[in-house]
This record gives sequence, C-alpha cells and structure tokens, in this order.
Amino acid sequence: MTSAPAQSRTTPDATARPGSSARAFWSRRSVRIVGGALVPLVLLAVWQAVTESGLVPAYRLPPPASVLAAAVQLAESGSLWIHIAISVQRVFLGFAIGTVTGLAVAAVVGLTRAGDALLSPTLAAIRAVPSLALVPLLLLWMGIGEESKVTLIAIGAFFPVFTTVSLALRQVDARSVEMARSFSLRGFALFRTVQLPAVVPSIMAGLRLALAQAWLFLVAAELIAASMGLGWLLTDSQSNGRVDRILLAIVLLALLGTLTNGILSIVQKYLLRRWI
Repeated sequence: MTSAPAQSRTTPDATARPGSSARAFWSRRSVRIVGGALVPLVLLAVWQAVTESGLVPAYRLPPPASVLAAAVQLAESGSLWIHIAISVQRVFLGFAIGTVTGLAVAAVVGLTRAGDALLSPTLAAIRAVPSLALVPLLLLWMGIGEESKVTLIAIGAFFPVFTTVSLALRQVDARSVEMARSFSLRGFALFRTVQLPAVVPSIMAGLRLALAQAWLFLVAAELIAASMGLGWLLTDSQSNGRVDRILLAIVLLALLGTLTNGILSIVQKYLLRRWI
C-alpha cells in the first residue's frame, strides 16, 4: 500500500529537466570567471608559440613580451596614462550626452504617435549615414578640438539607446496601461509605475550597445583628427612602424571596453533587482 506514494514522491527527481545540472554548473560565478579567462589565455599562448617558432616574422607580429615592454616604456614616460585618460574622458562625455539625448527622444517617439510620425523617418535616414561621412562636416563646423570628437561619439551612442528604448515603449502591454489608467494614473505617474519598469531591460541593453558604439566611434574620431588618445596612438604607431604599440593600443581598447561593460553589467543587475 505504500509503494505507490513512494513512487510518486521519487518521480520528480527522476524526471528532472534535462540539462539543468549543466546550466547550474555554467552559472556559477567561479566557473564564469575561469571560463571567461580561458579563451584569452589560450590566444596568448598561441600568440607566444607562433612568435617563438618563427612562423610569423617579429616585424609583423611581435611577441607578447615586446608589447609589454612598449607598455612599460610609455607608462614610465607618462604618455600612456595621458592617452588612456583622454580617450576615457571622450568616451564618457560622448556616452553621457548621446544616451541622455537618446532616452529623451525615445520617450517622445515611443510614447506619442506624433513623435513617431514626425521623427522616425528622419532619424532612420540619419542612422543610415556612415559615421566617417560625418567627420568632414563636424570638423568644418566645430574644428579639430574636443567638440567634434565628443559629438561624433555622442552620435554613435545615441542610436542604440533610441532604437531599443523607443521600440520597447511601443510594445508595452496595452492592458497594463489601461488597468493603470483605471486607477487614475496619468502622465509621469503612469510612466514611472507601469512603462518604466517594463522597459528597464531594454534600457540597459541599449546602454551596453551604446557604450560599445562609443568606443568604436572614439577610434574613428581619433584616427582622423587628434593629437592624443589611443586612436591617435594607433595612427602614430602605424606611421612609425611600431607594431608593438599598435597591438598595445588594441589590447588597451579591449580591456577598457570590457571594464566599462562590466561596470554597466553591475548597474544592470542592481536595477533589475529593484524594478523587475
């Protein structure tokens, strides 16, 4: 008489979802840290092996030790920190301006039909223009100072935020909005209570895309008109044949991009816990 209940109690364990243990394993923080470092370490080992074997000449691909020596040389002279500080400042300013503007315009387009009808076609046309095509115009209007570079970065950061957030606002559940209005929620109260929590994931996704775009547009700006920064270091090293410094600039851009993306990821987790 007790065999049937015992069998029913053991059934859930026997019918566990396939792959759940594997997902739990790869979700561990320690596993993610080690796994994330594994591919860069493998690439570094392959790089070292290729250069030591002579498969690729050193003047085309210097060994990692040469890149490290170039970093130490620039750091001791102080110029490396200046390049990094200037590039980070440009990215942060352009990212802040572009994302704030993108969020504001996305709210107008996503929440009002008039804004969607009036602004969407023009913004779609501007988005289709390659970023390098805007550089001569920005240089003509703003000169070769910081204004043109920050503006180009802001343009790059604007569109990912605008696109993701405006689309998310248009797709907010209409039933939830109507229910909130039945409780006399209007305007900002409706936005804060219903619409904002619904689009927080899209906002964070747009911000992370915008940050990646900001670093891309930084290089485009500094490659053309700059006298300092990591993008300028790329151009100057190319003209001097310093492949080690070119690789150093690329590695630094990758590390800075990863670091800033990690900071945004922490902010994203905090906001999702609060709003979702």
